Amino acid sequence: MHDSGRLFWARRVRHDGWQFPQGGMNTDETPEEAMYRELNEETGLLPEHVEVLSATPGWLRYRLPHHFVRRNSRPRCIGQKQVWFLLRLLGDEESVKLDACDKPEFDQWRWVDFWYPVQNVVPFKRFVYERALRHLSNAARNVSEIPTFQPSALARSRSGFHRDRNRQKQAAS
Repeated sequence: MHDSGRLFWARRVRHDGWQFPQGGMNTDETPEEAMYRELNEETGLLPEHVEVLSATPGWLRYRLPHHFVRRNSRPRCIGQKQVWFLLRLLGDEESVKLDACDKPEFDQWRWVDFWYPVQNVVPFKRFVYERALRHLSNAARNVSEIPTFQPSALARSRSGFHRDRNRQKQAAS
């Protein structure tokens, strides 16, 4: 998060999908250690470039829509469980290096309004984004003024979630 209350939003390489940096956790890592490793791999940022403001109190989960599940992959990924962190950028924007690793995951990034991601992430992630940002918004308000979440976005988020779940059930039948 920038001091203005805006959030880092990145576009996946070779896709038109935008999202927050995220990644897997190795068996020998804590969620915070994994967050710092993934942050560096995906954005080039180091621990000294950011301050941890908050984290979700537990795991948030989502399932992939049936058509996104790669059945030939091992292990098969059917969704994710995530701990979310709200980080405040302490360094300058020049510290962001999307090509910090051999296989960059993002090719563009920008600052967006705090609630923008809830309405603009892929539909199957909206409910998790809404839950995480609602929780993290308390810490964000200690740094900057951010607007209150609009219930109409929540309705779209949940209806999209249920619509995707219904499609998954129909496809499985």
